[in-house]
Amino acid sequence: MEKTTGWNTTYKCTMKLGRDFYTREDVVQVSKDLLGKFLFTRVQGAKTGGVIIETEAYAGIHDKASHAYNNRRTARTEIMYREGGAAYVYLCYGIHSLFNVVTNKKDVPHAVLIRAVVPEEGISVMVKRRNKKQEDKALCSGPGSLSKSLGIHFSHSGTSLLGNEIWIEDRGIRIAPPEIISGPRIGVDYAGKDALLPYRFRVKQGSFG
Repeated sequence: MEKTTGWNTTYKCTMKLGRDFYTREDVVQVSKDLLGKFLFTRVQGAKTGGVIIETEAYAGIHDKASHAYNNRRTARTEIMYREGGAAYVYLCYGIHSLFNVVTNKKDVPHAVLIRAVVPEEGISVMVKRRNKKQEDKALCSGPGSLSKSLGIHFSHSGTSLLGNEIWIEDRGIRIAPPEIISGPRIGVDYAGKDALLPYRFRVKQGSFG
């Protein structure tokens, strides 16, 4: 993995991801490319965020694990059919808001679930949101914990990622292929053979710090 500078310092390259990043056709590649990018939110005046280290790709109407499988369109999933660059946030088990990045062109419902980040900014706010006493490894690990820490709620579904409420930045970190672990997605046993697809991507432990 290459960094333009050391960890937790001023990065040489800081650029908010634009529409072109999100509208690419290969959701698996987008999912890998999101590793090392910085996810930020500004909720109730507080900026929080960190480095994305775990993602899952969902390949639309042909992927039985996708909410849009078989061209399913509901009030909840309609956001997945928008042009890439929007947030798809859904409520899981009636408790957890899970944040996804909508990708590809309009009417192609691809999405990437963001599963974990390494906290970088606004850590004290995140700790308070999670009702913790101090930062720990579980602060932003797991999609439900991540959303709660960053203040992302299912009401944010449809929010543009090109704005100033939820956005993703490229700060010059590049994750080399050998540092990416791929494997089956979590909690999609209902998807049959598609549950075995290696669409979950993680940065090897120890790559950050």
